[in-house]
Amino acid sequence: MIQFTNVTKRYKSNIGLDDVSVSINKGDFVFLVGSSGAGKSTFIKLILKELDADSGSIKVNGKEVTTLSNRLVPKLRRNIGIVFQEFRLLPKMTVFENVAFAMEIVHSKPKTIKRQVPQALSLVGISEKAYKYPDELSAGEQQRVAIARAIVNNPTVLIADEPTGNLDPDTAWDIMQLLEKINLRGTTIVMVTHAKDIVDKMNKRVIAIERGKITRDNIGTYEEAKLLMRNRSGGLFDDVEDTENIEKDSKKAKKSKNREKVDRDTIAIPTAKETEKFAEEAEASIDEIAEAIVKEAMKQSENDEIAEAIVKEAMKQSENDEIAEAIEKETMKQSETEEEADK
Repeated sequence: MIQFTNVTKRYKSNIGLDDVSVSINKGDFVFLVGSSGAGKSTFIKLILKELDADSGSIKVNGKEVTTLSNRLVPKLRRNIGIVFQEFRLLPKMTVFENVAFAMEIVHSKPKTIKRQVPQALSLVGISEKAYKYPDELSAGEQQRVAIARAIVNNPTVLIADEPTGNLDPDTAWDIMQLLEKINLRGTTIVMVTHAKDIVDKMNKRVIAIERGKITRDNIGTYEEAKLLMRNRSGGLFDDVEDTENIEKDSKKAKKSKNREKVDRDTIAIPTAKETEKFAEEAEASIDEIAEAIVKEAMKQSENDEIAEAIVKEAMKQSENDEIAEAIEKETMKQSETEEEADK
């Protein structure tokens, strides 16, 4: 499923991974642990080909990643779902629309979307919230939506990057039980975490990384990994907080859907940023990103001035000139479509 063979990745001032060899089999549930800067993020980014290895071989689903052309990277990532600590939901979209967006980006048919989105929402236990907005949900509910979005395209691998970091202990455990349920359906899960209590309670495979090297790879507890890393690094392991010490402010999770009236530019800024960011993470083409931004702008507002402000802000914010140009072209195309409809 995922195989690293003698993989090394160096940065200017330090080393990310140092001659790492490890295999993660289909259906495995693996915790990836280690201190800050140990190499966990490098490991994940190499799987996604966000980074290129300096040497060695990386295979995902039997395909060599290190020699994969940029054209084929989106296809690789479509087989990998990703769940983040901070949820990354689009605030102006409902729960259903957030999950459906992940399918729209890869050009799934509307019929398929209508079938698979409810199934994903049912699996994560949030069907009744389908037409709520993110700010009407608790932190745990938002993470369930993020998980539904990550699995709706039926990926073979699910990467969870500190998925319980913003949750209280009880909610964190609910999310872990959900991830285990998804794992039992055959999805391989690689979870980056600092949550000692969760690792200990789950009793799954633990891969510990320290200073770019794998210092432990077996089933057991977090403390075993910590002890091994202390022994091998001379006691320089950084202490990390337990899940109990990390709690989300419940007031933020219970905000009303009724938003205060703000000026056009204030509305435009977060909408443009969030839409473009999510589309790029989904590895959409530049034209698809532009289309998503423009359509979202028009859908969100019946006020032409606000829609225009959103599009202009998107163009201004984008550091990619090609995306800005594509947004402008898409705006003209959508305007022409509307004019034809009016006639």
